[in-house]
Amino acid sequence: MEQSTHILLLPDDCLYFIFQRLDSSSDRDAFGLTCHRWLRIQSSCRRSLHFQCSFSHRTPVSLPQDPISIGYLHLYRVLNRYPHLHSLSLCGCTELPDSGLSILMDYGPRLTSLRLDCCFGISDDGLFSVARGCPHLIDLSLYRCNITDTGLKALSESCLALEDVNLSYCSRVSDTGIRALSQNCRRLRAINISHCRGINGTGFEGCSCSLAYLEADSCKLDPKGIRAMLSGGGLEYLDISNLSWCIQGHGFAALDTRLASKLTVLNFRVCRHIDDESVARIARGCPSLREWNLALCHEISVVGWESIAMYCCALEWLHVNRCRNLCDRGLQALREGCGRLRKLHLGRCCRLSSTAIEVFKLLRGDVVVSDEEVMCIAPR
Repeated sequence: MEQSTHILLLPDDCLYFIFQRLDSSSDRDAFGLTCHRWLRIQSSCRRSLHFQCSFSHRTPVSLPQDPISIGYLHLYRVLNRYPHLHSLSLCGCTELPDSGLSILMDYGPRLTSLRLDCCFGISDDGLFSVARGCPHLIDLSLYRCNITDTGLKALSESCLALEDVNLSYCSRVSDTGIRALSQNCRRLRAINISHCRGINGTGFEGCSCSLAYLEADSCKLDPKGIRAMLSGGGLEYLDISNLSWCIQGHGFAALDTRLASKLTVLNFRVCRHIDDESVARIARGCPSLREWNLALCHEISVVGWESIAMYCCALEWLHVNRCRNLCDRGLQALREGCGRLRKLHLGRCCRLSSTAIEVFKLLRGDVVVSDEEVMCIAPR
């Protein structure tokens, strides 16, 4: 007698195998609508969860839905449904309180990525929950969170696997918190401290991590702080745009090129006081530079442009937008040097003639000339 077969008789392992090979999102959603068992399999296969809008008492629950829109009182229910998450984003959940993160004590151990951007209600108490509940975190974003050095210290003592941390616009963080991260989290490779006005950079002194990416736009860095930032010797990407102090004369000793030899991307946008001596020293000491943003750096004259042309042999992207002292001779030097240049961001340079620009385009047909002001290389 023939034995009847039916897809519902398949063991869970086979259903997992089928689900993981569904390419269409609509097919994957439909899979969970078949029955409770298939819904459980669908839920257990989910590894990433993104909340797109604000947590509030008024936000209705709608499940299943992708991206999910949900109120914070139901966060427990959702995390219970998806028990194997590796990545969780709560970006924009402006009303999420510290207490809302306490459930990470039960559901956080598997998380490797957590994003809390614009969660204005999250302070050190919430970060304590993250530290205790998510020991395997690799990627953490705290953009505009209301945290302090106390929370960062607790985080650094528990989340030792951290590699990428975003602290931009965390105005209450200082070098004390940065020191805790840089000394305890030895795998740390990327950190963003942009617009953290309480940081001068000295917290990176003696860091034990292999830091490769550092973004410090609009920070109040001082020469000693920049020396500390470079002290590890492994930086490949450095953004110190909108620097408020003058990198010239003795102050430029802060940028020790012996420690900056691995730099491939350097952003000096709106560092208006960087001079020819500074540019020449960087050009000679950073042979690996592929992208250099000097937009709105007004003190660079012909001597500086000639140094770039002569020494920046690996340079592929150069930004010179709105540089007041870039003249025809300076552009000629760039045209005759920088053999690997692929893109020149050139716009609103008042001393450049249209003839010089056209000659550059004619003789360097391999270079794309653009007036846009954006960084070209993906930093990570």
